[in-house]
Amino acid sequence: MGDGERLRFAVEGAGEVSAILMRPADARWLRVLAHGAGAGMTHLSLEKLARELASVGVATFRYQFPYMEQRRRVPDAPSVATATVASAVRAAAKAAGGLPLLAGGKSFGARMSSQAASLHIVDDVKGLVFFGFPLHPPNKPGIKRAEHLAKVRIPMLFLQGTRDTLADLKLLRPICADLGPLATLHVIETADHSFHVLRSSGKTEADVMGELAKTTVSWAENLQTEA
Repeated sequence: MGDGERLRFAVEGAGEVSAILMRPADARWLRVLAHGAGAGMTHLSLEKLARELASVGVATFRYQFPYMEQRRRVPDAPSVATATVASAVRAAAKAAGGLPLLAGGKSFGARMSSQAASLHIVDDVKGLVFFGFPLHPPNKPGIKRAEHLAKVRIPMLFLQGTRDTLADLKLLRPICADLGPLATLHVIETADHSFHVLRSSGKTEADVMGELAKTTVSWAENLQTEA
């Protein structure tokens, strides 16, 4: 499997962007994985997450948003970002045909993926997995960023830490409750937005990465059982 296969795909009106396909021999799912606002697809945390997912039978298709590909600091407009998500899903389906798809990502990538799903421009995705959904700006609680979630018609898994300053759980829990069976919330004690945990938690970084991956695959397998 190595470091994965390097690919490129086109985004309408925004040129081409890079991607990395990491597919283990026993892959049962393909996870289309978008990066956060401040770091691209090769960030060490995403690399570790991709390898952890591979260890439990989940292939990953990591990709760049145009602004990151072009080394710009300001994230793309939502229209460009959601178009990128839709293009990434199509490219991932072609690159690893036959595997059921999960989309989503980390922080900004999670929110842009959910917005794309709310616009119904992603095809054949079985569910969305959010690694730290950014419900609001740091330490500025609010729920406006969640308004579009009511328009999403596929299951969603929220993986959130109790110390995440971008997602007050007192606000996120009722949002997930209102979404009903489409939303599953998995909370990691003492984890922050980057899933760093306090030493008092008794967990290591490797433990947390393992929990993220195993929770993802367990949730995904349950989707297949219910289908």
